[in-house]
Amino acid sequence: MFKIEKKLKNKFGRVGEFITPNGIIKTPAFIVVGTKATVKSLSPEQVNNLGAQAVLGNTYHLYLQPGDDIIKKAGGLNKFMNWNGPTFTDSGGFQVFSLGEGFSSGENKFKSQKNILNRSLKISSKIQNVHTKLVKIKEDGVEFRSYIDGSKHYFTPEKSIEIQNNIGADIIFAFDECSSPSAEYDYQKEAMERTHRWAKRSLYYNNHHYLKNSGVQFPSSSNGNKQALFGIVQGGKFGDLRKKSAKVIGGMDFDGFGIGGSFSKEGLDETLRFVNGILPEEKIKHLLGIGEPIDLFIGIENGIDSFDCVSPTRIARTGMLYTKHGRINIIKAEYSRDFSKIEDDCECYTCKNYTKAYLSHLFRAQEMFASTLASIHNLYFIVNLVKNIRQSILDKNFYELKEKFLKKYYA
Repeated sequence: MFKIEKKLKNKFGRVGEFITPNGIIKTPAFIVVGTKATVKSLSPEQVNNLGAQAVLGNTYHLYLQPGDDIIKKAGGLNKFMNWNGPTFTDSGGFQVFSLGEGFSSGENKFKSQKNILNRSLKISSKIQNVHTKLVKIKEDGVEFRSYIDGSKHYFTPEKSIEIQNNIGADIIFAFDECSSPSAEYDYQKEAMERTHRWAKRSLYYNNHHYLKNSGVQFPSSSNGNKQALFGIVQGGKFGDLRKKSAKVIGGMDFDGFGIGGSFSKEGLDETLRFVNGILPEEKIKHLLGIGEPIDLFIGIENGIDSFDCVSPTRIARTGMLYTKHGRINIIKAEYSRDFSKIEDDCECYTCKNYTKAYLSHLFRAQEMFASTLASIHNLYFIVNLVKNIRQSILDKNFYELKEKFLKKYYA
């Protein structure tokens, strides 16, 4: 259940609470990514101590290893990974993108319009070959090969939901196709319409197969309560497709909505504004796979209630750290004799106990502890930035915080 407590004047932004079987998520919130039932280099206790409210596991990866049947036998995702708060799982649909077009082109969910125009012909010529080699998208589902051993597998909307039912997260997502940012209009339209058909099948299976097979109407989270199922809006960078998708998916009886797929960085604000103007206001909205500081402000201002993104821990493992004045590369020589904290006023475990010089040394020495300390700081930075944005809406000073923060961060 989602409750809205306060709204941002003249915008879609709001503060709320999403009640799950394993706890309340105070929104807006950043959901920490624990792809394989672990947040890389961190213990669940460390993730909890830095302020995270919830974690997200990856359906595709957990299906391949260790297997959703093992997680179910363990008592669900929460017990398996020893996490006491709310949990999410994605649908596995993004792997359709990452193993297909994105695998070949090196793309992610954002591409500037300039890059799209410059590379569109090259990308378009690769798409069919990549699909043939790595993944085959059909009306019924997706055929792919395991990145672990090359074995062949097949995901349908029903299979994705079955896996997520077994994993037992509190919030799960309908199966979708996340197409390339460079895909042309006709293919984006085709992928969107397929996503809509898959959404209907996901919703039907989630609500009916337990009733038919076991006498229980709804699948449950790891503590036995009903899972929340979110539908996903697609349509790429094309406004008319996004609007149509929001109308179609928003008209289905989902518990909440994910906004997924590919964007142009320049169009995020506009896309979220008209999508969230169409989706039912009373239901929670989640932005999939996006979480840089400027994206958080844009998303929250335009009605996004939760985010997930691997970026904080991924860049941490390369020595890149968030600060109020932008990112720094701690491996640079200038930090090897810098005995100050990463940030003087940061309250994370890393900043309370270690210096830039020590962290720089750990990375240069290739010590595993480097990733732990850097990840703690980056996640603390992002998680608590979202908490501060939440508080600014309550205190009616969102725009002042936004201007002050972005002026420093992007100076």
